Amino acid sequence: MNKSASSLPEALLQRTLNRVIQEFGLTEVTGENDGPWLPLVCQAPLYEGGIGQVRLYRGGSLFQVVTSTIVVPPIQLDSHMMFAFTPSDSAVPHFTLDSVRAGDHHAFHLDLIPRLDLGAHLAYMDACFTPLTPTFDQGQAMPGLSPAHLSPRQYAIMSPWMLAKRATAEAFAAIDELVDAYLDHWLGLVHGGIPDAALEGADAEALIERDRRNKAIIFNREVDKVWDQITPLVGPDAAQRQIDLLRMTSG
Repeated sequence: MNKSASSLPEALLQRTLNRVIQEFGLTEVTGENDGPWLPLVCQAPLYEGGIGQVRLYRGGSLFQVVTSTIVVPPIQLDSHMMFAFTPSDSAVPHFTLDSVRAGDHHAFHLDLIPRLDLGAHLAYMDACFTPLTPTFDQGQAMPGLSPAHLSPRQYAIMSPWMLAKRATAEAFAAIDELVDAYLDHWLGLVHGGIPDAALEGADAEALIERDRRNKAIIFNREVDKVWDQITPLVGPDAAQRQIDLLRMTSG
């Protein structure tokens, strides 16, 4: 794909998604007429027709991968989101990437979502997140990146290693190595597992319950106001179907 300014977010998301699909041999779960799981049609008067889709993939050792694309030319929105969910009874973090162009700026959100309380599980934190510190520091210092506007509640439910940034087009084109480093580390965790010593007795039931509660907060209209922006575009039914899909647990 040609990485022109208008396609930078799509190119980054698609390249990352393709790696995950190939790594785990994922199969797409299609919707009507073998199309996307959920086509998105604009419900706002500013545009007529399709503006994107929600896609769902399953297979391998993952629970599910969900992507959401919303492209609305009249408001210069080019948004691509990906969540790769591990099974709910696993302590391996989920992987997430948002890749966006809105108007004259780009933005991205990159993180591994903790499955245990980092403030009470030092060995888990060191196994899953501390190795990301050099890449996190690199992202913090990269020219052309500035902090995204998130609330303290949003920071609290993700990881301290989250990179959530606004970016110039030039800086956005240079973040591939950050995304690759986070993805490579996550793939190593999925394939290698978490050492038993790092779990400190956390059992499957506790992991499933925490996953359920955590997703209910992350994908919450009151916590993440992006749903207030998405709903008028795709309609309340499509927005709620996305939320319900993202909140699903495997246990």
